[in-house]
Amino acid sequence: MTADGDLVAGEMRIGGRDRSFTIRLPRAAPDDRRVPLVLALHGNHPGLGGAIMRELTTFDRQADAWGMAIAYPDGHGGCWADGRGVTTADEAGVDDVAFLRALIDWSAERCGTSPDGAVVAGISNGAFMAHRLALEASDRVPVLAAVAGGLPAALSGLQPAHAVSALLIHGTADQVSPIEGGYSRHRGPDGELRGRTLSLQETAERWRAIDGCPPGPGRTHTTEFSSRTTTDAGAGGTRVVAWTVLGGGHSWPGAPASPEWAEPTSQEFDAAEEICRFAEALFIPADTRRL
Repeated sequence: MTADGDLVAGEMRIGGRDRSFTIRLPRAAPDDRRVPLVLALHGNHPGLGGAIMRELTTFDRQADAWGMAIAYPDGHGGCWADGRGVTTADEAGVDDVAFLRALIDWSAERCGTSPDGAVVAGISNGAFMAHRLALEASDRVPVLAAVAGGLPAALSGLQPAHAVSALLIHGTADQVSPIEGGYSRHRGPDGELRGRTLSLQETAERWRAIDGCPPGPGRTHTTEFSSRTTTDAGAGGTRVVAWTVLGGGHSWPGAPASPEWAEPTSQEFDAAEEICRFAEALFIPADTRRL
C-alpha cells in the first residue's frame, strides 16, 4: 500500500492474478457512521484502468462533498467479467466478484470504510459488472448505480439474499448499449449473437421485483432533457429509480464533451453527484434489507 495525501494505492492477489486499485479518501469523515465506499467501475477498453474514471467523473470532488471514499479499481486487461460471457476477462475466468468483495474488505480494514456500506457504480461494461456485484454480494452492497448498462440477461434469474437500491441511468440515443436492450457487439466464433442485456424498463422491473416494491408505476419527474421514475417502499426501505436521458448517448452525464467520442453527453446533471445524493439516505444495514 502507498499513500499520497488523500490517495491510497493498493494491490492484492486474487485467483492467481495481481489486481490493483486507487482509493480517494474524503478530507472530512462523517461523525455518525463509518465512511461509505463507492466503487467506480470503468468501461471496456484495452489498457483502460480506474484512472479514467477519475478523469471522466467528478467523484473526487464528491468524496469531500458527501464524506465518501471512492475506489477506482482496475479491470483485468481493461475490462470486467460481468457475466455476459463476451469480455476477455469473462473468457479468462476472472473472478471480479471476489476481487471487488476483497477490495471492500481491504478498504474497511486499512482505511476505515464501511464493510457493508458500499455503492457499486459503473458505466457500460462497468455498469454490467455493477449489476453482477449487487446480485452476488448484496450483503456488502446496499446501493447499485448503472450508467449505460442494463442487467445482463444471463444474470436476470439470480435472487440476491438482500434488497439493493438501484439508480439506473440510460440515454435514448445510446448506439453502443441501446436503452431497449439487445446483444453485445462481440459476436461468437461463428458469428452468433451473445451477451444479451435487458432494456432500461425491464431492468428496473427486475430490480423492483427483487426488492419487493409495491405494484404500480411509481412517481415520475420529467424535464426538457430527461425523465425519471422512482419506486419506493422496497424491502427495508430500498428504492429503484429509472432515469431516461433524452438524446443521451453511451456516455456519463456531466462528463466533459470529447471530440474523440461521438456519443452525445448530457450536461443536465452530474451523474457522480446524483449517485452520491441517491446513495446518501440508502446505506441500509444488511439485516434490514434481508429478503
